[in-house]
Amino acid sequence: MADLDLLQGTLDLLVLKALTWGPQHGYAVVRWVSETTEDDLQIQEGALYTSLHRMEKRGWLVSRWGLSDNNRKAKFYQLTPAGRRQLRRESERWSRYARAIARVLQTA
Repeated sequence: MADLDLLQGTLDLLVLKALTWGPQHGYAVVRWVSETTEDDLQIQEGALYTSLHRMEKRGWLVSRWGLSDNNRKAKFYQLTPAGRRQLRRESERWSRYARAIARVLQTA
């Protein structure tokens, strides 16, 4: 991780969000999170694949083998309808959490 450690439960949310634009392989997910957060968050490979496998078992993702941009064999992950519902639930929960923390920090 760069400057910030991922809070527990955040990794699944980040991965689900990264997959909203279509199927991606693991490296593309890591790159998207890093670029989007201006390198403040970086996902470790071990944590990523543990998260991907867990979400696949829960039915939030499906996977298939394909070729990456550089013609390497890679596993591509895609959101399922259940994954999209989970993303909405988690997004709402984290938005409420962030607003609550902001209110606390703004208190004089």
